[in-house]
Amino acid sequence: MISSIFGKTKPINYIILLVFLFLFYWFSHLFLFAQTELSDELLYKMGFLILLMFSIFLVDFIVKRNKLTKTNSFAILFFTMLMVVFPEVLTDENAIWCNLFLLLAARRLLSIKSLKNIKVKIFDASLWIVVASLFYDWAIVYIVLVYIAIYLYDPKNGRNWLIPFTGFFTVAMISYAILLIMDNPTFLEKHYQFDFEFNVAYFTHVGNSIKLVIYILMTAIAGLVAFVKLRTSGSGKIIAMRLIALYFFISMITVVLFSADNTYPVLMTFFPAVIFFTHYIESIKKPNMKEIVLIAAVLVPFLIFFGNILNK
Repeated sequence: MISSIFGKTKPINYIILLVFLFLFYWFSHLFLFAQTELSDELLYKMGFLILLMFSIFLVDFIVKRNKLTKTNSFAILFFTMLMVVFPEVLTDENAIWCNLFLLLAARRLLSIKSLKNIKVKIFDASLWIVVASLFYDWAIVYIVLVYIAIYLYDPKNGRNWLIPFTGFFTVAMISYAILLIMDNPTFLEKHYQFDFEFNVAYFTHVGNSIKLVIYILMTAIAGLVAFVKLRTSGSGKIIAMRLIALYFFISMITVVLFSADNTYPVLMTFFPAVIFFTHYIESIKKPNMKEIVLIAAVLVPFLIFFGNILNK
């Protein structure tokens, strides 16, 4: 049943996931995080819910536009289910903003494969990454993706290697001008500290550590299956998949480097992970087995979520 619905791209898929995310978002804030003051900041919270909904559309657009998977809606299904596994990301407003801008950067980087308007795409991707770093300073390490993309697609053009600096200075100048108007000129200096903030309490919690380890292992296995599948098929998607694999690796580094209290950068790992998960599902040839795996992929997140509620 799940494969018959999300195995195709239909408007009903978006409706199902968006309605579910709407209900899940408010349920989590009220019952899991016990935020009784929601009535005082309803519009504020609604804004971040809209950003999460837009992120789902953006993930779907990137996947379809770059043909990263076959024509289905499994990627956005997994993206939504990962929010159920890690509901704490719903409370991290900086992570929601940062993830959105990183998705915009990934959209431009992956489109470089067309070899059209390469310089514009490099500039756009660099700009979005720098904007993302305004929310998490460690997000600036994603600039590595830009240079890897340059190396993979057009390394001989020396100007390409300098373009990320223009993106950096553009954001810096605009940000500084806005900060001067807001009478907060020292924000950038205070923000870019690049402190090593390891949330010991989060990682030493048995439930959190087991959940994270299993998530990483499952993503690694799915990624391995994806690379094996693409190599045997001789597909030209292998370069894009390398960028996505590096995206996940950098995201995991960010999770370790910036996991202070009330910060959950694990949200940034969702995009590359769902692409690997989708490739794994697509590799299953037997319909019955595929359905069983999809049912498990939906039920297990809910078991984990309600387990979190019971442990509160």
